[in-house]
Amino acid sequence: WRQHYLCSGKEIFAQKRDFIILSANFKMPFAPCEQIREGMRYALSVRTERHPTALPSAGSVFLKHAGKSAGELIESAGLMGESIGGAAVSLKHAGFIVNLGGATAKDVLSLVERVKTRVYEKHGVELKTEIEYIDN
Repeated sequence: WRQHYLCSGKEIFAQKRDFIILSANFKMPFAPCEQIREGMRYALSVRTERHPTALPSAGSVFLKHAGKSAGELIESAGLMGESIGGAAVSLKHAGFIVNLGGATAKDVLSLVERVKTRVYEKHGVELKTEIEYIDN
């Protein structure tokens, strides 16, 4: 069974799909090598400056919420550095949960729930997760 999709991009990669993408072809615009390298250097410097790249993480955990980033809401709720087991809310960017060493999935999920509860108590905002959970 094989199906081909032609689209502009975003809609095919949206969450909550009932299929898995096994391969893809991308058409990229032409640019001189040095211009591409400079763009890559810039993107890497921004990521290194703003994201907790020194510790393992699953990336950004929570979706943005109207008007404020999840990181801002989490930080203002006093949760930066909050931890359960080996999982902690990053001190560099509150939207990330990092593994300080030995974090289990249970640690991460428990911390996600704690963050959601405390942000709701402080701001009345229900954070939604960007990451998806797969149960066995």
